[in-house]
Amino acid sequence: MAGVLLVTVLLAGSLLAACVPALAQPVAGAGHIPAPQDAAPLLPRYLLTDPQGRAVTIDDFGGRYQLVTFGFISCPDVCPTTLLEFKQVLELLGSEAKRMQPIFITVDPERDTRDILREYTAAFDARILGLTGSPELVRRAADSFRIQYEKVREPGAKPENYTMNHTAGMVLLDTRGRFLARFAYAMPASEIAQRIRAAMGVDGGR
Repeated sequence: MAGVLLVTVLLAGSLLAACVPALAQPVAGAGHIPAPQDAAPLLPRYLLTDPQGRAVTIDDFGGRYQLVTFGFISCPDVCPTTLLEFKQVLELLGSEAKRMQPIFITVDPERDTRDILREYTAAFDARILGLTGSPELVRRAADSFRIQYEKVREPGAKPENYTMNHTAGMVLLDTRGRFLARFAYAMPASEIAQRIRAAMGVDGGR
């Protein structure tokens, strides 16, 4: 598994198709869903589990910003590209990165176990926290962020052979877990880091 994760990172970094772990065979039809454009504010909440099996909520990071994305480990390109951007954003933030917790929430909890999540996120940056939970709790968390996702399976395929469509991009929360901004998929890391720095400066000046 560690070898597969390394290949995924290297291929994503060169903007090629990423390797899909052997947990499931790829099927056609995968893609990402555009983020919602309505102006209604988000009320994000989650109660999930970290790789050590500990319950984690949105309130556990009081005093720190949260940069959250949803995805799945078998994702061929969108998710590894997003996590590479996480790494770049953290590097661009420099010493300010300690004020932020990057979080990857799986939308495929049936296959993305805690151990696999830990290996996957660490392959990009050890500071990225992978979270999972029961399908019901993951759905509840995604709904609160207005993240859509669904299984995609070819006709006649075995039940375990599927991929996922899901909303891509990142969501920034403030130090109280309140919604600040949504960053579209493939927005340059430099722009994301600049906007996070601006948010930190405004918040820190109050």
